[in-house]
Amino acid sequence: MLMQHVETEPLTEGLKSQANISARLERLPITKQVFWARNIIGAATFFDGYTVIAIAYAMPVLAKEWNLTATQIGMILSAGYLGQLFGALIFGWLAERIGRMKVLTFTILLFVAMDVACLFATSAAAMMAFRFLQGIGTGGEVPVASAYINELIGSKKRGKFFLLYEVMFLLGLVGAGVIGYLLVPIYGWKAMFAVGLIPASLLIPLRFFLFESPRWLASKGRVEEADRIVVRLENSALKAGKTLAPPVEVPQIQQPNAKQGWKELFHGMYFKRSLVIWALWFGAYMVANGLITWLPTLYRQHFNLPLETSLAYGFITSAAGVVAAVICALLIDKVGRRRWYIGALFLGAVPLAGLALTGATTPLQILVLAGLGYALVQTVTFSLYLYSAELFPTRLRALGTGIGSAWLRLGSATGPLVVGVAVSGAGVHYVFGVFAVVLLITGCITAMFAIETKGRILEELSP
Repeated sequence: MLMQHVETEPLTEGLKSQANISARLERLPITKQVFWARNIIGAATFFDGYTVIAIAYAMPVLAKEWNLTATQIGMILSAGYLGQLFGALIFGWLAERIGRMKVLTFTILLFVAMDVACLFATSAAAMMAFRFLQGIGTGGEVPVASAYINELIGSKKRGKFFLLYEVMFLLGLVGAGVIGYLLVPIYGWKAMFAVGLIPASLLIPLRFFLFESPRWLASKGRVEEADRIVVRLENSALKAGKTLAPPVEVPQIQQPNAKQGWKELFHGMYFKRSLVIWALWFGAYMVANGLITWLPTLYRQHFNLPLETSLAYGFITSAAGVVAAVICALLIDKVGRRRWYIGALFLGAVPLAGLALTGATTPLQILVLAGLGYALVQTVTFSLYLYSAELFPTRLRALGTGIGSAWLRLGSATGPLVVGVAVSGAGVHYVFGVFAVVLLITGCITAMFAIETKGRILEELSP
């Protein structure tokens, strides 16, 4: 069979446009280069997930070794999320100016360096400081990586392709649970950071096999560079025997606030979208991370379970979240983002409300009901990077996703603190009552104001 030929000469000025680059990306299948770009970024995201939750599995040993109070535990768990807040804001803004790849390289270097520093922490204050700085790197990497992956793929395959990448973050959470269960009882809390360091460092040279986002290059007027990348992707598809349909451009409608930078997020259609996504980020992550970071310590200190059992229960909860997330990844392009979120948030509130009403008196009861609630909410949290990137145009995508995920950090920092205060004072069951109410409020906001994005081209959704 004769292969089609893609013109590699410079395009005429009439075709050199952001709309043309987008249209040509939209009709591409998943090429080898895009597949490996997702996997390399996914590996970095795996170790982001590992790093975020490693402290939760180190904490049952660390708390005894350093004689930490419940308040100190909550502050250490929250420090990383607070750092992620600053990282998401700073690096989301920076990625719109200097590009996705430069920012991703720096953030990976930062969170690997702070993993080393955590190994040498000798006090609660030092651990808080190192986790805060590490959080800056993690907070910057994830939203920028999400914008990058979204910009490489067409609308018909975007949900499944992107969410199977996002599963890597959840596998990082599960990986931390496995390492915590196997090594922490034998080698102590430092094993969590030592094991995560070696493979994470190997990602640094792999980054140089990646290419910049053509959509971002075109949005900055660097269409010649974007064209060279897209031509390479087109030729790769043709060599694999694929047939490329003619590109269909989406007309570019100039928005009146398009030159206002971050201020555009507070005008026109993007204002309501920003408010909805902020509510989703804050509410879902407050509950999910409040549960997953505290449960191992809760089992150990409140119910006096053996260390191995406490860590195993934490691992089971993380694994349930991964299973639910994979199901979501396979179905969300059919069900739709909005409908899935509404269902998951309302259903997730039910088992948590059950714990609040029955008193949360046994660890097995908490394992089953809190695990079910966490699994449902996890399908929302892990897919919000997909939804956020769909709500904003290329000129705002990393920034809008970064600012949105800053509310993730606020929610994630609030969750452990709420648990710490409640456990010290009111009682464990009140924690689950608060979390159930948060999910119900978030679900109502989503039902009233969220839009559906499945199957729609990025430039059509966000001109």
